[in-house]
Amino acid sequence: MKALILAAGYGTRLQPYTDHTPKPLFTIAGRPLLGVIIDKLQQAGCKSVIINTHHLHHAIEAFVAAQGYSIPVATRYEPKILGTGGAIKNVADFWDTQPFMVINADIVADVDLYDVYQAHCRHHPPATLVLCDDSAFNTVAVKQNRWITGFRNQGDRAQEPAERLLTFTGIQVLEPQVLDYIPDNTVYSSIDAFKKILAQGKKLDAYIADGDRWQDIGTPERYRKIAFQKALPPAFKKAFGNIPGLGIEKKKLKGDGSERRWYRLKTKHHSLIMADHGIRQNQATAEVDAFVHIGQHLYRQGVSVPKIYFYDTFCGLVFLEDLGDINLQQTVRLTGESESLINLYKSVIDQLIRLTLRGADNFDPAWTYQSSEYDQELIIEKECRYFHEAFLNGYLGFKIPFEDLAAEFVALARKARQDSTDGFMHRDMQSRNIMLKNHQVYFIDYQGGRIGPIQYDLASLLIDPYVELSDTIQSHLLDYTIEALSAITEVESEKFRLCYNYCMLTRNLQILGAFSFLSKAKGKRYFEKYIPAALRTLKSNLIAKNQGEFPVLTAVVEKAYGQLQKTGMQSI
Repeated sequence: MKALILAAGYGTRLQPYTDHTPKPLFTIAGRPLLGVIIDKLQQAGCKSVIINTHHLHHAIEAFVAAQGYSIPVATRYEPKILGTGGAIKNVADFWDTQPFMVINADIVADVDLYDVYQAHCRHHPPATLVLCDDSAFNTVAVKQNRWITGFRNQGDRAQEPAERLLTFTGIQVLEPQVLDYIPDNTVYSSIDAFKKILAQGKKLDAYIADGDRWQDIGTPERYRKIAFQKALPPAFKKAFGNIPGLGIEKKKLKGDGSERRWYRLKTKHHSLIMADHGIRQNQATAEVDAFVHIGQHLYRQGVSVPKIYFYDTFCGLVFLEDLGDINLQQTVRLTGESESLINLYKSVIDQLIRLTLRGADNFDPAWTYQSSEYDQELIIEKECRYFHEAFLNGYLGFKIPFEDLAAEFVALARKARQDSTDGFMHRDMQSRNIMLKNHQVYFIDYQGGRIGPIQYDLASLLIDPYVELSDTIQSHLLDYTIEALSAITEVESEKFRLCYNYCMLTRNLQILGAFSFLSKAKGKRYFEKYIPAALRTLKSNLIAKNQGEFPVLTAVVEKAYGQLQKTGMQSI
């Protein structure tokens, strides 16, 4: 048997995703559809495969070349898309005298292709079409569940009592004589060739498969649904072994500031967390890539992060260990300011030191999303400018030119990178990203990680607006960190504290920018109530720890502080 895989189309219903990835390379359970189909053809006894290409043909050609298949797999580029029939005729030189298979490259089908081929060869009709019952696409008229009698329009009903309408799956076995019904070098549909054959009184065979064995991924919604369904079995199998009759309950969880969606997936005895990042937007490194690579790296390094069991970075799904629902923010509320609270934070800091040191070992900057390290450019653009645009001008409605603050922002960015103790940097080390399970501390949301100062993560932890630790406790925990870190590596206390003070400011600017953007631009008003606490901290630290060093920024913060007091928007 030889086979043609139809892979030339634009996939317009799946735009904009097909603008950068051809539909045959969309993944299901982590594998490109084209690869799945070629493997199925090999298993069915196919001896040679040809693939017609047009849209993003270089991507398909590169994929095929990289696989090293044990059977010949060639591609045939069509400068102009010829349609299903035209594609079949365009590779006429590829066919021999035996029946051949033609299959669409954009279907998900659990159909035994060997059985389909054998069923065709028992009678050798001009064509055998694999059909299923899908009310959204039923257009092929069939009698006696065997013979194809015609092709209807979408939405038509059966015309005779003995007739039923079914869906053509895009899988077919053809006799070489079908080529005689297709003109040369012409855009042509194979359906038109079948209509000619029926008009001559010849019969076409119907091979009927169960409806749930075939699925179309023609729209983003259908693709996402199928990708999720197909990822579930391998995810649970890798996590818990074979589980008969999964019966999975899917519950949406409260999200964070990003656009990701979170779900808890539960069976009777097991559960996983699924992070849904959405379908890949472009070919560049995406947030989901960083999430997977960095998460796997940290887990290998013995850092307390959830284990990733399964992922598909194209459709954006990641399945990971369920750490429960208790985070540090909730625990602090129950603990109150006590010795227990200090001990709790010391245990977090112990793990933070482990994270920064072990995470830096063998860390590959290529895993990072947006930038590979915490440098001055990132500080100015993602923290200082974020504060200026989202908080000052966006949230408060000020019209302050960036140039008024630029010189001080540049100085702050430079000083935040001086005397830093570098390691792996989480970059969002706050209480809602720290989970507690069985008295063990775990870090989540590490996808923004890169190489940078441990002082930044420590500042994120201690000035966290979600919990508002007192200055006394912050100072005590800063001392504890320096002492604990000094026992492992060389630390100059004075320089560490100086860098910490600057990182505290840059982090504070980032917090205010993020809370303002999420509240106003994204409509996530939950974050708004933490703006006053973040602003109080920034005002206090500018005055107490950086006396007179940033006069323009201090004046602007004083103005912002007064603005919030006037509006009475929040108690400040």
